[in-house]
Amino acid sequence: MKDILQTLEDRRGQARLGGGQKRIDAQHGRGKLTARERIDLLLDEGSFEEFDMFMTHRCTDFGMEENQPYGDGVVTGWGTINGRQVYVFSQDFTVLGGSVSATHAQKICKIMDMAVQNGAPIIGINDSGGARIQEGVDSLAGYGEVFQRNIMASGVVPQISVIMGPCAGGAVYSPAMTDFIFMVKDSSYMFVTGPDVVKTVTNEQVSAEELGGASTHTKKSSVADAAFENDVEALAEVRRLVDFLPLNNRQKPPKRPFFDAPDRVEPSLDTLVPDNPNTPYDMKELILKLADEGDFYEIQEDFAKNMITGFIRLEGRTVGVVANQPMVLAGVLDIDSARKAARFVRFCDCFDIPILTLVDVPGFLPGTSQEYNGVIKHGAKLLFAYGEATVPKVTVITRKAYGGAYVVMSSKHLRGDFNYAWPTAEVAVMGAKGATEIIHRADLGDPEKIAAHTKNYEDRFANPFVAAERGFIDEVIMPRSTRVRVSRAIASLRNKAHDMPWKKHDNIPL
Repeated sequence: MKDILQTLEDRRGQARLGGGQKRIDAQHGRGKLTARERIDLLLDEGSFEEFDMFMTHRCTDFGMEENQPYGDGVVTGWGTINGRQVYVFSQDFTVLGGSVSATHAQKICKIMDMAVQNGAPIIGINDSGGARIQEGVDSLAGYGEVFQRNIMASGVVPQISVIMGPCAGGAVYSPAMTDFIFMVKDSSYMFVTGPDVVKTVTNEQVSAEELGGASTHTKKSSVADAAFENDVEALAEVRRLVDFLPLNNRQKPPKRPFFDAPDRVEPSLDTLVPDNPNTPYDMKELILKLADEGDFYEIQEDFAKNMITGFIRLEGRTVGVVANQPMVLAGVLDIDSARKAARFVRFCDCFDIPILTLVDVPGFLPGTSQEYNGVIKHGAKLLFAYGEATVPKVTVITRKAYGGAYVVMSSKHLRGDFNYAWPTAEVAVMGAKGATEIIHRADLGDPEKIAAHTKNYEDRFANPFVAAERGFIDEVIMPRSTRVRVSRAIASLRNKAHDMPWKKHDNIPL
């Protein structure tokens, strides 16, 4: 019996070594942790239960039968994050470069199936050289199986991808279908075709970092939601994000203990909006003053900075925040900001997370670049996302809400539940100057008349009361009381139910 037990321990030790100490040292030399070290940091201590530790590939071509390491380049299993169950797979770059074989994919698929079956998030740690060339079409079939499970899990359980090394070719499409993608600066990259192929086909000279590094995907492409300095920081932030999310689409978001008074007033908010309507202010100040303990988890901070998205808690419960940022492009809506916000709104709606929208928007960004690149369709994504969302929706207009952008930003007309405005709000078709020059075109040569017309327009429309008279604004509130009003509004909507017409699914303008 002792011999059998020792054999088991020996095999486990062999499996835990992955590709061997030499390759582990090489991984550490690149500033990267091993697959198992990453899991240990991600999950609560001692909570990891591993699956398929002893699985090996079945390839016999190209001498592969002589190299059959345990685990086949991926560590899979489940554990807990702050006591809440999650499923995880972590690719092991020390074993055959973390390449994906049929068996490797089979292990990932098993874990994904279990996550959906048991209603728990899936966290994938990617560090792979791509498809295992020696297996040919079998490895491609494995990718296809993983992709299909990403699709089936979408909107059922949260899916988080952490890119901690190479992720190239077809491998990028699994993370692309997940809800959140995090990268590590200087050690992770994603691209469909690498620098060598790019050079051959298009004659462009580009490095892997420029083509698909963390900076590229967080600032330019919006593929990734955030980038962190190293593996340790990235995994700590994943733990923090999971704390905001429900385990699945049948559960409410978690409720955490909070130490912030629900009825807290913030007198400083009364002077947040400047007297000059063209002077910017930082919308993040408002978000931080609304949130429990000032805790705000921002999503896609470095992309489309004229729009802010992220999570806060109110009375201990998760709330998604979408806000225009007057500090950047005056908070205007454009292609990038509309795409960013639409995806975030749809995620919140999938998982029953209430949405708070903070509005200061002068309209859509004009110009040929926007029109040629389809601002109509991209703007419609945000409009569609808000209109189809059935979660509690609370909107606060702080200053400008002009034209179609007013309608798009979770207005009463898109089934907003509570639509508040500050006394500084202006709900109108456009700004006073532009409106006056159109209505009173005949008086353009007389500055005094134009000034008088502009003043009249401002007096009539540069306030929230016309919209309030028509019921489009439910209440004009004091800025200082925003936290208590929003908290009470969301609390009152906890049992909200919506009847939707039967459909197989909608056809959002992609």
